[in-house]
Formats: sequence, structure tokens, C-alpha cells
Amino acid sequence: MRIAGSTVLLTGAVGGLGQAIARDLAARGAGLILSGCRADALEALAGELGARALTADLADPDQVDHLARAGADADIVIANAALPSTGDLLDYTPEQIDRALSVNLRAPVMLARALAPRMVEAGRGHIVLVGSISGKAATKYSSLYSAAKFGLRGFALTLRQDLHGTGVGVSLVQPGAVRDAGMFAATGATPPTGVRMVSPDQVVAGVVRAVERDLCEVNVAPVELKVLSAIAGQFPGLAEKVQRGSSAERTISEVVAAQKGKR
Repeated sequence: MRIAGSTVLLTGAVGGLGQAIARDLAARGAGLILSGCRADALEALAGELGARALTADLADPDQVDHLARAGADADIVIANAALPSTGDLLDYTPEQIDRALSVNLRAPVMLARALAPRMVEAGRGHIVLVGSISGKAATKYSSLYSAAKFGLRGFALTLRQDLHGTGVGVSLVQPGAVRDAGMFAATGATPPTGVRMVSPDQVVAGVVRAVERDLCEVNVAPVELKVLSAIAGQFPGLAEKVQRGSSAERTISEVVAAQKGKR
């Protein structure tokens, strides 16, 4: 897919990573439809980039349906929105569980389902699902987040096969820890000792490569994290033992405490 001249629907546009994606795509000549749940910030970004703004709470199925109808002319969909959902499952109410899974998994699935038929009919289009390395390797206090990201990975890889030959590509972009955006920027938590982070620009470059080259899975992370997540995916029991007592546990506890009010 060529980004220049394409219409792109981007969810989660007002977050740090979403803004970086939006600005890069606008500079590449894309027409943008930006979605987010903070109307003021969304309108300001849309005004800056000459984009259309569609306020939507992706935890609400009716608003997801409205977003799909309003953005039906999109050639490229980038499902970037995500809700923090760290913490012990036993501390979550049923309503909070539904909200986390709705935003992080159901909404991307439903947007893809709603917008893919027009793309298939046109014989061109691309769907990018922004996941996480947490979709490959489990960590403590992330059962809901990992459930959604593991599910998103399975959905993306299978939908890609289902749409093969239609002219519509599906890509999964999975960042590791991102500096100046994401959970560390939002919470002020200290990254685990020795963990290298990637920049928002690196994630944006991964999204662009995924669209332009029709890549299946793009893992945006330092090489050591790519290797460790691959090992953890194959040997989860070993990964669990390695994580116990490490600085990662301290970091996760800091993140959980900071994100508790955002469920």
C-alpha cells in the first residue's frame, strides 16, 4: 500500500504513540481520520494536521459501530488504542474486566470486521493491529493485558491468512517498552535494570514498514528482548522462574499502582 493519497483511520490518536503516528502519516501525504476519547486533545491534533476527528469510547459497542460507519472510506486502519489493564485480576470488577477486553481486543476485531469488506471489494487496503511484546511473553500482574494482546496476535495472523489474495493486507506491530510514550512515560515507573527501550519514532517506522511492505509481524524491540520473548513463548515456565525476584517485579508493581485509577 502507498500511504501518500490513502485515507487512514487511526485509533488512540491522542496518546503519545498515536500522535507520533498521526504526524508521520500526515507528513507522508495521508488523509487522516483520527479517533480518541478526549475530545479537546483530539480536535486540537486534527486541526493541526488537517484531519477529521471522531470522538469515540471504544469500550462502548455502539460508539465502535458509529466509528466504523463514519470512517467507512478508510483505505488503511491502524488500531492503536489501548487501555492500561495491569494488576491482579482479583482486584478488578467485572465491569472493569469487560472494559479492558472491549477496548484492547473487541474494538480492533469489530473495526476490522466492519471495514474489511469495502477494502476487499476495492481490491486494496491494509489493517494494522498494534499489539505488544506482552502478546508473546507473559509477565506478572498482566493477565488481562496479555489476554487481549495474545488474542490480538492470534486474530491478526489468522485474518491475514483469510484475506490473502484479496489485495488487503493485515499486519501486527508489537512494540517493547517505549520511552517518552506508553506505560513508563505515563506512570513514571523505573524500567527494569538493563532493559533497553525503543523510541516512538522506531514504532512509527515499524508501522510504516508494515503497511508499505505488507509485513506479517513487526516486533519493535531491542534484539535481546526479541530473543527473550521468543524463548518465553516456547518455555513459559522457565521465563516465570527467571522473572521471580528480578527488578521486573518491582517495575510491574510501580506500574500497577500508578495505573489503578485508569481502569
